[in-house]
Amino acid sequence: MFFRNLTLFRFPSSLDLSDLEPQLAECALKPVGPLELSSRGFVAPMGQHHDGLLHLCDGARWLTVGGEDKLLPGAVVNDLLQKKLAAIEEKEGRKPGGRTRKRLKDELITELLPRAFVRPVRTDALLDSQLGVIAVDTSSRKSAEAVVSEVRRALGSFPALPLNAEVAPRAILTGWLAGDALPDGLALGDECELRDPTDSGAVVKIQRMELSGEEIAKHLEAGKQCTRLALVLDDHVSFVIGEDLIVRKFKLLDGAVDTLESTEHDDLVAELQARFALMTGEFKRLFPVLEKAFKLSRAE
Repeated sequence: MFFRNLTLFRFPSSLDLSDLEPQLAECALKPVGPLELSSRGFVAPMGQHHDGLLHLCDGARWLTVGGEDKLLPGAVVNDLLQKKLAAIEEKEGRKPGGRTRKRLKDELITELLPRAFVRPVRTDALLDSQLGVIAVDTSSRKSAEAVVSEVRRALGSFPALPLNAEVAPRAILTGWLAGDALPDGLALGDECELRDPTDSGAVVKIQRMELSGEEIAKHLEAGKQCTRLALVLDDHVSFVIGEDLIVRKFKLLDGAVDTLESTEHDDLVAELQARFALMTGEFKRLFPVLEKAFKLSRAE
């Protein structure tokens, strides 16, 4: 269990989270109802292996928003709707109007929902009260905000906001790619995205290439700017960060994972706890580096 993406929000580190677990229990996932399209709520992060809704490690809390979504393909609904409309036209000799179409479609959805398949979904989050950061395991801002909203629903109030950089992230990333000194511990990876700053300008995506080479330099000389950049922290973590400050392709490298593989665990729960502890430790080292480099505002 390692997060793959980190969409980050800041909240005041002074926020009292001591009673979070019982508050999560009040908003636990309930099965989607017969006439509902979806349901959301908190589930056990370790699934069937451990029923706790929260796992705490070194000031960081692992929580999971689960869900159940009804699968109701639009093509199926539209096909049945067209058949009903055709039957009405044949019987009455006229095409049904817009209101009739909407009413029939709503009736079809109500009829089909109880028989629809249910797809389970989950999104993990790391809530660090020491850093005042919640990291949601998704690259979708919308999905991340939905998780934050669930935490807010459980707490009653949760003043978490997206990261705010006091300097333009694109300028920082472009400078690093152009040869500016990187923060201690950071090194260039092998992937970047370059964009012409004009609205309809070219976009160049580069993967598995030496980023300090001549080809990159020519793109920068032509005025292109870096909007995504792969980086490595102390040979322990690799990731791609964009100008939107979302961390993608977050991966623990051998330098970090070796310590996990060298330790024996009695059961799966112990292994999951060890993996979360390892990931938490690396995140706690990474975030202050990003905070300083991009001059990220605090939430207090």
